[in-house]
Amino acid sequence: MSAARILMVLTSHDEMGNTGHKTGFWAEEFAAPYYTFLDAGCDITLATPAGGAAPIDPNSEGEDAQTDATRRFYADDEAKARIANTQRLADMRAEDFDTVFYPGGHGPLWDLTENQDSIALLEDFLRQDKPIASVCHAPTAFLNLKNEQGEFVIKGKRVAGFTNEEEAAVGLTDVVPHLLEDELKRRGADYQKVEAFAPFAVVDGLVITGQNPASSEAVADKLLESLKR
Repeated sequence: MSAARILMVLTSHDEMGNTGHKTGFWAEEFAAPYYTFLDAGCDITLATPAGGAAPIDPNSEGEDAQTDATRRFYADDEAKARIANTQRLADMRAEDFDTVFYPGGHGPLWDLTENQDSIALLEDFLRQDKPIASVCHAPTAFLNLKNEQGEFVIKGKRVAGFTNEEEAAVGLTDVVPHLLEDELKRRGADYQKVEAFAPFAVVDGLVITGQNPASSEAVADKLLESLKR
């Protein structure tokens, strides 16, 4: 079997509302899946809405947020160069890939929820019977996907994502543009969760989601399993 072609879509958004603080993608949520895919021999392409450098959330660079995967990333010049020079999301086509993975961080809440390039791309993946995966805040990119009948793709589907409890724990309930748990439920998703900050990933058909940074590797593993099937 030839190497799986995986598109990873990251945020371009680096402002945490009007707080003056920076955001972006969460380092662990990129690094753990990236190396899971890389070590499995996958061919990986990185894209963002704006192209160019993808912003890393500075909070994910603190010592308490480090894992083996993030330490590997910070020592990996090739991976850092790829993050600094991503493709433009609008140029990506589902037929060129086997699957797509969206790392989280707070950035996607702002620039990937209603991004029409992202929505069209994800709907194309599903039409082509290819799995789509996201973790933590990135399931926000799945909120507005519709199927051929015009219904929300996640309606009735088991999905996970950053919980209201977790958002409150990081003190950003009143800063984020929306609470992901509420929005997933509002669209009729069968929202699933475990205790705050514990690993949790769920598969329902072609849709694979994880709850928080600790879930990123589990989502990547489930995505690779899905590709084997």
